[in-house]
Amino acid sequence: MGLRTSPNIGTVRVELVRDEVNKGVVMSELPTIVVGAGLAGLSCARALLAAGREVILLEARDRVGGRVEGGHLSDGTPIELGGQWIGPGQTRMAQLVEELGLETFRTWNDAGSILIDLGGKQSRMKPVKGAVPRLNPFALADLGQGLARFTKAASKVDLERPWESPDAELLDGQTFETSIRRNLRTLLARAYCRVACEAVFSADAKDMSLLHALFYAHSGTDLETMLSTDAGAQQDRIVGGSVRIVEEVARELGDRVRLGSPVRRIEQSGSGVVLETLTGERLEGSHVVVTLPPTLAGRLDYDPPLPSWRDQLTQRLPAGSVIKVHASYPTPFWREAGLNGQAASDRGPVKVTFDNSPPDAGGGVAGSPGVLMGFLEGNDARVWARKPEGERRAAVLECFVRYFGAAAAEPIDYIERDWMAEPYSRGCYGAHFTPGVWTAYGPALRESIGRIHWAGTECSPIWNGYMEGAVRSGEATAAEILAAEVVSATR
Repeated sequence: MGLRTSPNIGTVRVELVRDEVNKGVVMSELPTIVVGAGLAGLSCARALLAAGREVILLEARDRVGGRVEGGHLSDGTPIELGGQWIGPGQTRMAQLVEELGLETFRTWNDAGSILIDLGGKQSRMKPVKGAVPRLNPFALADLGQGLARFTKAASKVDLERPWESPDAELLDGQTFETSIRRNLRTLLARAYCRVACEAVFSADAKDMSLLHALFYAHSGTDLETMLSTDAGAQQDRIVGGSVRIVEEVARELGDRVRLGSPVRRIEQSGSGVVLETLTGERLEGSHVVVTLPPTLAGRLDYDPPLPSWRDQLTQRLPAGSVIKVHASYPTPFWREAGLNGQAASDRGPVKVTFDNSPPDAGGGVAGSPGVLMGFLEGNDARVWARKPEGERRAAVLECFVRYFGAAAAEPIDYIERDWMAEPYSRGCYGAHFTPGVWTAYGPALRESIGRIHWAGTECSPIWNGYMEGAVRSGEATAAEILAAEVVSATR
């Protein structure tokens, strides 16, 4: 378990096991079966194949990528319907982009300010890491001390075993909302932290354990990094969209990737596993890696049944609630007003926005539109998902107008993706731990059950919930399987 803290440990261990194979250690002839062709599943399969192991990757959808999904505007401009950003410290994603021959570009952040809309008043904030909104002196001081306390507490959380962190029981027994109310005195500081929570977790502060919030922030370096664009988690995008990463890895794997193959049942014995799909196909393997979000992993039929502690865990890890929307315009007009397209507000339904324009937008290139992207998150997403599409669209554009002016009212394109309705994700960005779960069930998250192994961004101690975490988890699980087979083969 402790090995997973190394930035490239999955890659290193795969190379070590490949050396063992080259020395003549006989591995199982049955393939490893990977369930789910998101970044975790694709990375796991890629690492296994690189070490000389045959793999089969089963994907329920008619596409690869999982919570990474591409789309296009009416003029063909690519957009990201799912995960999209990478930033400093996300070393495996950066290496993967380089290995696949892809390019990145900076999220628009330079020539303009972030719009802050709190307490019914608007102000502007410099788009630099560490900047804070222009609040009254009391709220500003309150926010500063509250964020400092949070960062200090997060730094003490054990990333490998959060349940063994100092005061873990106490922290896990309260919500993030409890901490906000206890440590912040002003309404504006509290509002800012609630918006930050929704932006990072796509969940409300009352939904999650304080221990989980602290773990997650430490996992992604710190809360400041996770909220920032330059030198932060939203710094870079992939030219052509993040979907190009998963498409290129899938191309490497070839016909080992089987689309339209939802798994229904997993049987295991001492000698292997048998998977049955909803189409009735049965496949034999040496091991199986389940990369589904925890709540969906718990819905598969297992024979023998999973141990109670693992099944109980999956009942307590809900996915975040989010609808992602894009609106395109002839130009990124907000830049002319000194705004960079980023907004943060305590009034929904869209509380966070970004400039999601292509890299050449505004440069005089024909066909390069301006694109505003926004999120409906947490309870806002749950409430507005139930409303008619036209009513939701009107509410979203009303938010854009409030932030960027009347020109936002008439987009060329309007595209939304409700990740709660996506049947093989049922939410984004990742799962969050409700109070009491880390300390009661934490060890069950990554612990294999015989020949059944788990991977996914929720399983990563580093950059948990991000694309980076998914890649790290997939590679680490591949290394775990390879090491287990080497030990078995040498007995």
